[in-house]
Amino acid sequence: MKNILVGLFIAIFCFGSLNAQEKNSNIVSNKLQDLVQIEKEKKAEQQAKLEEEEKKKIEDEKRALLEAQITELKNKISSIDEKVKDSILLKRYSNYNAYIKITEELAELKESLKNTKNKNEEQLHNLTNKIRIKENELELISEYKGSPIGSLINPPEIENYESIKNPFGIINAFSYIKKLETNKKEFVSVEKRIRELTNLLEEKLYAYLELYNLDPKTEYKDEINFLDKEKKDFTMVLEIVSTTEEVYTRKIEQVILETKSQISIQVEKIFNIALIIVVFFILTFLIKLGLKKYYSQNENYYMTNKVINFTLVFFVLIVVLFSYIDNVSYLVTILGFASAGIAIALKDWFMSIFGWLVIVTSGSIHVGDRIKVTRDGQQVVGDVLDISLFKITIREDITLTSYMVNRRTGRIFFIPNNYIFSEMIANYTHSGLRTVWDGIDITITFDSNYKKAQHIAKEILKHYSKGYTDITRKQLSKMRNKYQLRATGVEPRVYTFVEPYGIVISSWYLTNSYAALVLRSTMSPEILEAFMKEDDITIAYPTQTINVGDGAQNFRTPPADLPEV
Repeated sequence: MKNILVGLFIAIFCFGSLNAQEKNSNIVSNKLQDLVQIEKEKKAEQQAKLEEEEKKKIEDEKRALLEAQITELKNKISSIDEKVKDSILLKRYSNYNAYIKITEELAELKESLKNTKNKNEEQLHNLTNKIRIKENELELISEYKGSPIGSLINPPEIENYESIKNPFGIINAFSYIKKLETNKKEFVSVEKRIRELTNLLEEKLYAYLELYNLDPKTEYKDEINFLDKEKKDFTMVLEIVSTTEEVYTRKIEQVILETKSQISIQVEKIFNIALIIVVFFILTFLIKLGLKKYYSQNENYYMTNKVINFTLVFFVLIVVLFSYIDNVSYLVTILGFASAGIAIALKDWFMSIFGWLVIVTSGSIHVGDRIKVTRDGQQVVGDVLDISLFKITIREDITLTSYMVNRRTGRIFFIPNNYIFSEMIANYTHSGLRTVWDGIDITITFDSNYKKAQHIAKEILKHYSKGYTDITRKQLSKMRNKYQLRATGVEPRVYTFVEPYGIVISSWYLTNSYAALVLRSTMSPEILEAFMKEDDITIAYPTQTINVGDGAQNFRTPPADLPEV
């Protein structure tokens, strides 16, 4: 029982404890709910705050992104502006806009001038001046009428080029081709610059459109309208220039091909002419080679060689003239009219040419001959160095003429060929005859044995001139085929003449025409010495006799004035 009571007590106690705990639990639960509610409200408040901050952050990011895009677009626009700031095309486009603006202003001024009502003279005068100024301005930029880039829209003109008719035209043709290619490159570069500018303007326009979408300002809209018009104008210009460039390029290529074809024809012509000239030279060389063997011992080869050279030059000129002159009769007519005036103005030259023809054809003078020319009292003896188309060149040598007349020698003389018609020209070595007669005069007294003197002089002459005598005899025999020779005696001759101061023994002999003085200076002392060895031969000189008193004595004294011997 006791146990039941204890159990009951414990049960009552536990039940009381449970009720108390239940009450406490309810209180705690209520408090917990309040705390949970407060926590929820705080969380909701924090969530709202976080959402607001996130929203603000997003808006800030959007704003920053927008500003970054705007800045990027502005930088892009600035970069494009930097690229096109020095564009000559845009500067020309500004002139085009100025032309349009001035045209509109001029139209307004003219319209205002028509309405002359209620305008005084000063206003009319001002209007007239403004109209004149605007017209002058339009005239200065008239090339921009209808063209946004002015005259650049038209390609350089292709000049008409005449046909190539001579080798000099080839040089001009190459210059012409180079000029055409340069013009083509310049016009192509214009098309390229317009295309690049159009692309840049398009990029700039799109940049402004994006900028306007991001930040719709009025200034951006105005710029968009201007760029759109500018782009359309340059697009139109690009289409025109592209089409023109294509046609212009084909035209230039056609002209270049035609010019190169003419150059090829001329080069072929030059090659043919050169081939003909080379053939002439080869033939001339072979002819000279054959003649050189024929004239191996004859100095006529020099003159023959000059004639061949002249003939070669003549034929070469004929080939060249007939190759490059279309109308030969026209040339002949011109030369016919010009020859009369030339003949008068250049009479001496023509006469020299005729003289050269006479010398060459007649063979009267050859290179190497010794000749004597006399003109206006002056005498020149020398060897022929050259016979050109206009003159004979001779070199003066030491001769008897130099000793007796000139007293100087060694000079080079140029004798015009026309002298052969008017002056005396003596040839000492004509037709291979290289000897001439020379004489030594020695005077002996009247009482001398002149016959012995003749014999002595003749023997000395024979001794020294024998070789020249034989040579002359052979040469004169050859000359009989060409000339009518009668007196052909070649032996030395001694003549005797009675002169006022004695008997002159004149000794004549044949000697080398190139060294006459050498033999003369050798034989003169020989003859003089031989005469002086003889007792009956006395050398004479001009004397006079004087009788003094009764014992008349003869004195031989020379007079004051002695003639030359």
